[in-house]
Amino acid sequence: MREFYEAIVIGAGHAGCESALALARKGHKTLLLTLSLDAVAFLACNPSIKKKKKGQLVSEVDALGGQMGIIADKTAIQIKMLNRGRGPAVQSLRAQADKNLYHQEMKKVVESCPNLFLKQAEAEEIKLLKSKKIVKTAVGDEYEAKVIVLATGVYLDSRIIIGKYKENVGPNGFKNAKKLSDSLRKLGYKLLRFKTGTPARINARSIKFEELEEQLGEENIQPFSFVTKKSIKNKAKCYLTYTNVKTHEIIKQNLDKAPAISGEITGIGPRYCPSIETKIVRFADKDRHQLFLEPESLSTKEFYIQGFSTSMPTYIQKDMIHSVKGLEDAEIMRDSYAIEYDCIDPQQLKLSLESKLHDGLFFAGQINGTSGYEEAAAQGIIAGINAALKLENKSPLVLSRADGYIGVLIDDIITKGTNEPYRMMTSRAEYRLSLRQDNADLRLTEKGRAVGLVDDSRYKIFKKKKAGLEKASKILNNKLSYDEKLLNFFIKNNETPPKNSISVKEAVKRSNIDIFKINAEFGLFDEFSYDVLSELNLIVKFEGYLKQQSEDIEKAKKTENVEIPPNFDYSKHHGLKIETIQKLTQVKPENLGQASRISGVSPADIAVLSVLLKKFKEKKDER
Repeated sequence: MREFYEAIVIGAGHAGCESALALARKGHKTLLLTLSLDAVAFLACNPSIKKKKKGQLVSEVDALGGQMGIIADKTAIQIKMLNRGRGPAVQSLRAQADKNLYHQEMKKVVESCPNLFLKQAEAEEIKLLKSKKIVKTAVGDEYEAKVIVLATGVYLDSRIIIGKYKENVGPNGFKNAKKLSDSLRKLGYKLLRFKTGTPARINARSIKFEELEEQLGEENIQPFSFVTKKSIKNKAKCYLTYTNVKTHEIIKQNLDKAPAISGEITGIGPRYCPSIETKIVRFADKDRHQLFLEPESLSTKEFYIQGFSTSMPTYIQKDMIHSVKGLEDAEIMRDSYAIEYDCIDPQQLKLSLESKLHDGLFFAGQINGTSGYEEAAAQGIIAGINAALKLENKSPLVLSRADGYIGVLIDDIITKGTNEPYRMMTSRAEYRLSLRQDNADLRLTEKGRAVGLVDDSRYKIFKKKKAGLEKASKILNNKLSYDEKLLNFFIKNNETPPKNSISVKEAVKRSNIDIFKINAEFGLFDEFSYDVLSELNLIVKFEGYLKQQSEDIEKAKKTENVEIPPNFDYSKHHGLKIETIQKLTQVKPENLGQASRISGVSPADIAVLSVLLKKFKEKKDER
């Protein structure tokens, strides 16, 4: 059997769903293949949309017209802002989602989307012909399209490991993709072998909650999606406990049985989410580690033990868990396991996430060596948009590092590659104060609109917020009358009173005063929504820092905007070191800014390359 589509997306995880929805919503007939309909948008590990700047990624996906933020808001059972006591550059939203409901809601959206066809089938081989591409399935069916997005997650030749037990399956025991790795190798792709893991799940009835520290959510908090109208209600509690000396002793005595330590596992694991046995070895001076107990869903008793990932044999897992305060009688419902899988070297991709090797082939998500649902969705929407733009013979959407965390993520993996599962973190973004969660819509909605993914309803919400900001900003110049009311207001807020009338803006800049306190006292901003006032308050408070960062961004654009022709042969131009030529040839940077971020390429190399590019352009213009 052979069927014809404009686009095919392989894999229906968080990257695949965003890719397929972007393509279909832009009017392209799209086939979404998944190994199992039960695994669509499945939260295989912790069912949380979470920290380390992942919250920013979700809101950026939303601002571009994506789906993850809407579903995260709809299915959240606890939500809160992390790093409240620190500056806005490092604050990030975290939601504990209902695992079962998240899958159901995303599947419902995919199934109902016009132009999108969901099919359970194993993609086994990709055939690339001149004008078409063919995906062959395990049962022999063939599907033809003009573009293909590979978003296979951790299912490529994957195997789970528990002690000496190994099974060739995907996460949660789902079927894996057995032959697609070989097909990619035949097409010339370099594959890497990575690993990750997930902790055990335990029964809530066996947990001594009274001995644990409650972790509550926050009410009336900014959601992930800018189109979510209702405030999110907290329906569940999370809990905190710790490992102890006894836990560590059990692990140390059995390190020879830990596949992650003994060498049984060959895949490279994530640096920032290691197994508990790796933590014990790496941080030998620590006598305890945090463990968070988090509900998987309101429809199950399963609790997730965050921070307790292991591939130890089951009988040792049991001893380890029972040594923890509050878990002495814990009933293990699902054993912890490690999972190894294939992924590609992301340096084989362009910044658009299209392959450098084959035209019209795009890659998104954990197949690119990243980790996390949020990183996957971020890549998924970009790959989907660019696959659609490819079909429309339009230029790709490439986000810079100044545009958003999505730009940082893609630039990092394409330019520098990764030798471990990549995870987004605050420290990776040089413009993090400008790339906040609250202003993701202001940064990216116009871009999403320009490529045709932001619909009228979403755009109307954006325009309303933008107009509100402009109108509220004018009030900042109003003067607060110098009278007893003003003096008492400053004294009440532990601020030195002014000696004459003061502008609203100057008052907001005071440490103990904000726009909300001023509104409560003087009623100047009653007509504006919370998100508008919150945005404006932050802009005023950090005006100087934001101005400096804006200047830095403008300086960086001078190199970012210098394009390097795809056919530029570095070896034919004198002045560059051999090592530099080799690195530039391998990465094939698309602009001077990207070239400057390649490991081992020095500022002096960039100066030489800048001159060579000018000469190259002059000769080309002469011809």
